[in-house]
Amino acid sequence: MAMLPEPPVAEKKPKELEIHGDVRVDDYYWLRERENPEVIGYLEAENAYLEAAMADTEALQQELFDEIVARIKPDDASVPYEKNGYHYYWRYPEGGEYRIWARKKGALEAEEQSMLDGNVMAEGEEFFQLGGVRVTPASDVVAYAVDTVGRRKYTRKFRNLATGEDYTDAIADVTPNGAWANDNKTYFYTRQHPETLRWYQIYRHVLGTDPSDDVLVYEEPDEEYNCFVYNSKSERYVIIGCEQTLSSEYRVLEADDPTGEFRVLHPREADLEYNVDHLGDHFYVRTNWEAKNFRLMRAPTGSGDKSAWEEVIPHREDTLLVEYELFDDYLAVLERRDALVHVQIRPWDTAEAHYLDFGEPAYDAYFRDNVDVESGMLRYHYTSLTTPNSVFDYDMATREKTLLKEEEVLGDFDKSNYTTERLMAPAADGTPIPISLVYRSGFEKDGSGPLLLYGYGSYGATVDPGFRSYRLSLLDRGFAFAIAHIRGSQINGREWYEDGKLFKKKNTFTDFVDSARYLIDQKYTSADRLFAEGGSAGGLLMGAVTNMAPELFRGIATHVPFVDVVTTMLDDSIPLTTSEYDEWGNPNEKDYYEYMLSYSPYDRLEAKDYPNILATTGLADSQVQYWEPAKYVAKLRALKTDDNLLLLHTNMDAGHGGASGRYRRHKLTAMTYAFFLKLVSESSE
Repeated sequence: MAMLPEPPVAEKKPKELEIHGDVRVDDYYWLRERENPEVIGYLEAENAYLEAAMADTEALQQELFDEIVARIKPDDASVPYEKNGYHYYWRYPEGGEYRIWARKKGALEAEEQSMLDGNVMAEGEEFFQLGGVRVTPASDVVAYAVDTVGRRKYTRKFRNLATGEDYTDAIADVTPNGAWANDNKTYFYTRQHPETLRWYQIYRHVLGTDPSDDVLVYEEPDEEYNCFVYNSKSERYVIIGCEQTLSSEYRVLEADDPTGEFRVLHPREADLEYNVDHLGDHFYVRTNWEAKNFRLMRAPTGSGDKSAWEEVIPHREDTLLVEYELFDDYLAVLERRDALVHVQIRPWDTAEAHYLDFGEPAYDAYFRDNVDVESGMLRYHYTSLTTPNSVFDYDMATREKTLLKEEEVLGDFDKSNYTTERLMAPAADGTPIPISLVYRSGFEKDGSGPLLLYGYGSYGATVDPGFRSYRLSLLDRGFAFAIAHIRGSQINGREWYEDGKLFKKKNTFTDFVDSARYLIDQKYTSADRLFAEGGSAGGLLMGAVTNMAPELFRGIATHVPFVDVVTTMLDDSIPLTTSEYDEWGNPNEKDYYEYMLSYSPYDRLEAKDYPNILATTGLADSQVQYWEPAKYVAKLRALKTDDNLLLLHTNMDAGHGGASGRYRRHKLTAMTYAFFLKLVSESSE
C-alpha cells in the first residue's frame, strides 16, 4: 500500500449530555453546526483524504463506471399503460440522466406528447428530483414537484398540457404528495413541518389562484403521526391517511365535492393499523385488527367504522397479507409465506382462487400500473438475482402470462451464467435466517472467493432478491453476493418484524453476524474475503455488527448510516425522530435509553481493531443528518488500533439518496466496488 498523508483529525470539543442520571461526553457534537466553516473544512479534508487513499483505484473506478453505464440501455422506456384514452409511459433519451414523461392519444402508433422533460428541467442544477406526477381526470393538466437541493422540500407546479406552459401558481416547500378532485381544478397537497419535515398538513389549492389563498383542510397535531393524501382506485374519493408505526386513521371525501368535509372512517386506536381503498359499493380495509399478519375487510360506502367491517380474506398465521389490487371481477393479493412473495388471484364470484407459479428459489414480484378496474389483466413485475426486471400481463381468467418487457442488459450478459440459491443460516437462538445468494458459474465454495453480504432489517422493510445490472461488475470479478433476510424485515411475516425492533432490536444484528459466520463455515467465503454493505438503518446495522464482530469482515461500506442512535432519538427537532419512537423506543424513558445505548454504534466505539470502512453521506440529507457519519468517523479515527482504511465521503450537493441522475449515481457505486476490489487485491499479495 502506498504511503498516505496523515488523515484529518477533528478537534475534540467535549459536550456533556445528561439524562436519567447518566452523563455521556460527546467530543464531536460540534460537527452538527452545518453553517460553521470549520465543519465544512473538516468534511472537505475527509473528501481529500479519501481521494488520496483511493488514488490507486482511479483507473479502476473509471473502468467500473464505464462498464456499469455501458450495460444500461440508453433509450430505455417503461411499458405504457392506458388511462382515459391515453397511453402513459416514461422514457430516457439517449444519454439523458432523467426521464421524459410522455403519452400518446388513442394508440401507441400516435404522435408522442412530451409532458415533462427532466433533462431540460434539470439544466444548471447539481441535484434534480422530479416527483408527484399527477394528471387531472380530464387529462388536461399535470401536477408535478421538483427538488433541486435533496432535502425533500419540493416546489409544486402545474402544467397546461394543451399549451405546454406552466401556470404561475407554484407552491414552495411542500412534499411531492397530492391528489386531484374531479372538478379538474382542485388539488390537495401535503405540507411538511418546516423544521422536523414531518408531513402534517393537507391543503386545498384551486388551479390558477394565489397559493397564499390555499385552504388548510387538515392538520395532524400528534407529533408521532404523518399524514398524506391520495385518490381511491375508483377515483370516487379523495382520502387522507394518518399513520404512525402502530396506529392509523383515514378520512374520505367525495371527489365530486372538493369543498366538502372529510369524514373519519374509523377513529384511531392504539395498536390498530388499517389502510383503505374503494371500489364499487365498498371501502376495502387491510387491517391488523385481531390479525397479526393482517386480513382484508370491507364496509359499505356509507359506513367505514370497524363495527361494519366484514371479512373478505381471513387472517392466516403463516401468511402476511402485503397488498392488493381491486378489479370489478377479480381481487389480486400479494402475500408473504415461507420467506417468499406469492400472488393470489380471487374471482369475486364463486370460482376457486389460484396462485401464480414463479419457479425460482428466490425472487421478487410486485404490482404496478393497474389503473383499469374493468380489466381482466393484472400487470405485475418479476425479478430475481439472475433475472432482470420483467413486466407481465396476466390474464386472470385464462391464467396466461404475457411477457411485455424484460430489462435489456447490454453487453454479453447471459443469465444462464449465474446461479442463485436460498440458504438457511441458524441463528444463535435456533431461528433459521433466510439468505439469498448469487454467483457466476465457476465460483468455488472453498473459502477462497470474496463475498458481499447486504442487509437492512428495520421498519418491516423487506429487501427482496431482485436483479441489479451494476452488481454484475462484482460477480464477473469473482464475488458472490448475498442478502441476509434478518429479523426486523417482514420476509417471514409480522412477527419477524416485531422480533427485530424495540427491546428485540439486537436480533437484527446477531442475525447478520450469524449469517456471516454461516457463509464462512459453509466455505462460501472466509473472514479475510467477506465484505458487508448497508445504508440508512442498514448503516446502523453495519455499525452494530462492526462493533460486535469486527474480526468477521475485511471491509464495510456504510451509506448514510444512522449510527448516533441515542442522541438523535433524544432530539425531537430532527426529522423523523418523534414518528419513530415505536421503531426504536423513546430514550426519554430510562429502560429504552439503556437498551439503545447498549447497541448505538457511535456510543459503543472503543479502542480495538476494526475492519476497513468506507462511510458515505450527503450534506443536505434530512433523513440521516450528515453529522452522524462525520462524528462516527472522527471518533473511530481517534480510537481504532489498526492500520486499516477509514474513509468518509460527503456529497456536498446531495441528500439521503445521493447524486441524482441514472448515470451519475453510479459514480458512488464504482467507488464502493473499487474499495472492495482494492482490499481483495491487497489481501492476495
